[in-house]
Amino acid sequence: MSQDRPARVADVHEAARSMPHVTVEEGTQDNPVYQVGGKSFVFFRNPRPDAVDTETGERLEDVIVIWVTDEDEKQALVQDEESPFFTTSHFDGHPSVLVRASRLQETTRSEIIELVQAAWLSRASRSRAQAWADGRTSR
Repeated sequence: MSQDRPARVADVHEAARSMPHVTVEEGTQDNPVYQVGGKSFVFFRNPRPDAVDTETGERLEDVIVIWVTDEDEKQALVQDEESPFFTTSHFDGHPSVLVRASRLQETTRSEIIELVQAAWLSRASRSRAQAWADGRTSR
């Protein structure tokens, strides 16, 4: 299977589940929340008033929240208006980006895997992150 095909929602789930020490919690509306060490790194968000369709005003029902390393990484992902990644004022100062599931195909599978892995790394303990990195370099 090519890493460079357009990304799908299943790729987000697969990438998150493939990381070590991951648990999947259920959010308030049974939405999956991927955690490492009790810290969320990817979650499927409930419709909220801060994320609405610009044409209809309806709350977006397909928003995925993905943690990032820092504000610089966040800005690199959201500054391009053509990018499928965005943020809202609710996430000001929060190290995460948002993406609609319906726009994932605007990225590649490899990009989504890399982003989810980086999200995991940003939330995992130092020892877990190091063990994962060591395992990757020994391949």
